[in-house]
Amino acid sequence: MKKLFVLFLLLPASMFAQQNFGSVKLGLFVPSATDAGFIIGYEGGWAIDQSLIIGWDVDWFHKNFVDQNLVSQFNDYYGINSSINELRASTTLHAIPIMASATLNWPVAIKTKAFFTGAIGLETLLINYHDYDNPANSNFRGAFDFAWRIGAGISYKIGYRSDFLLELDYHYSQPSWDNTVTDPKTGKTHTFQQVIDMSGIMLRTGIRFYF
Repeated sequence: MKKLFVLFLLLPASMFAQQNFGSVKLGLFVPSATDAGFIIGYEGGWAIDQSLIIGWDVDWFHKNFVDQNLVSQFNDYYGINSSINELRASTTLHAIPIMASATLNWPVAIKTKAFFTGAIGLETLLINYHDYDNPANSNFRGAFDFAWRIGAGISYKIGYRSDFLLELDYHYSQPSWDNTVTDPKTGKTHTFQQVIDMSGIMLRTGIRFYF
């Protein structure tokens, strides 16, 4: 009887512990604004049951690139000067989307589940860009935008409390800001809208562990 009583006390704690999970995801991201690059992310949350998990997701993407949309605006307004305007539009960014997510799972084979996932949240860009008047100098700013993501994939059970993940997502976000510059010849100012289109395809693999 004593053993049954101890088991009764431990069982709810054990069940609750199994509801928590964490996932580490690595992969390739191809946003519209830049070339493809490496992306790393962490997902945490709770397994409501065998079919539904909810949680949060944070990712990091880093890239150096030339903003061709901004080059085109500079060329249209001031005339074509490709080498200088490309230097002016050179940008280094860190993209950090933080999102709330939900995932639906259903079995398709032994140890294998298909899943569909969706997320909404906020995308933060930390940006180093070149000064228009003095391209050798760089400035820093942040930009923000609403973000959403949908995806699907396969999970394979590799242990009692771990799954292997293969996931394909579409991510949408377009942070923007106004960039006001002064023409050194005329003294006139002009405002360019700089949009960093972070929408694109994301292919990732990872490990989900339960605790």
